[in-house]
Amino acid sequence: MKSRLLAGVAAVVVAIVGILLIFSYAQAADSRAMQNLEPTKVLVVQKPVPAGTSAEALAKLVAVEELPRTGVPGSALGSLDGQAGKVTATNLVPGEQLLTERLIEPSALDVPGSVPVPKGLQEVTFALEPQRLVGGRVVAGDTVGLFATFDGDIKDSVFPPTTGRVLHKVLVTSLQRAEATQQRAPASPSSGPNPQVLPAGGMLVTVAVADTAAAKVIYSAEFGRIWLTKEPAEAKADPPTQIKRGDVYP
Repeated sequence: MKSRLLAGVAAVVVAIVGILLIFSYAQAADSRAMQNLEPTKVLVVQKPVPAGTSAEALAKLVAVEELPRTGVPGSALGSLDGQAGKVTATNLVPGEQLLTERLIEPSALDVPGSVPVPKGLQEVTFALEPQRLVGGRVVAGDTVGLFATFDGDIKDSVFPPTTGRVLHKVLVTSLQRAEATQQRAPASPSSGPNPQVLPAGGMLVTVAVADTAAAKVIYSAEFGRIWLTKEPAEAKADPPTQIKRGDVYP
């Protein structure tokens, strides 16, 4: 009985030793294989990283890993040394190697066709048809007057349909065309060889305003209809008024 027990224990010990030897051999083989592939240290993204993340914050979202040199691009970074002050140019996903071109100066992150937001203001975006923003001729950097029209009961003296200026000299920080289609104006004898191209489709307008003004813009977009005027800094600004049907005629 004892001999059988000892034989069983010996078999278990031999099996364990065999497993350890195989594991050790495999580890050594992996190490030898990696040495033959010239292991290179590279920063690999561990968690999702949004565009605009600073290099300082990025340090907590990446880790150094050793990868075969053949699988590492020449612009891959092994550390964040010398990258202080830069930000990520695009969104990064886990498993992605951090490349030099993924880090840029903050000023290069600005969207083409946009202007900086003045300190203390915030941005709000709304959609308009081209005819509601001077035929689509408004560009980033322009200042505009923002008017709103609200429906109502023409017979209601308290809440009749009204139109009025909500804000004036508002800075447009960005303008995007929701649909990139365009139409050509009908040819006419006076149009010449280059007829004007008319914008078609919706446009997204982003403006910089203060907190309360942003609430007015959002309310106007939700419950009314917005029109913009091109209002340069030297344009005369009359006192704001609400126009009803009876006010249209002198």
